[in-house]
Amino acid sequence: MHRALTFALVAAIVVLAFAGQALAFQCPKLAAQINATVGNRADAAAADAKEKVTMVMKLHSEGNHPNAEKLAKEIIEKLK
Repeated sequence: MHRALTFALVAAIVVLAFAGQALAFQCPKLAAQINATVGNRADAAAADAKEKVTMVMKLHSEGNHPNAEKLAKEIIEKLK
């Protein structure tokens, strides 16, 4: 019983560790998608997106991947 519980705990930690790394790769991809969508646009939505994408990358570099991904997805939604 103790061995099974230990195994389950270790497995959960490994899964969570890889999930965090997966989120870490998502932020730059979303930022690149925003930059590609904005391109050379000069409208207010594009200017706002350009400003906020720097915040996405700042959050990413600080290790705050869930908030960076959430903000990036909000920006993409506003650009549609």
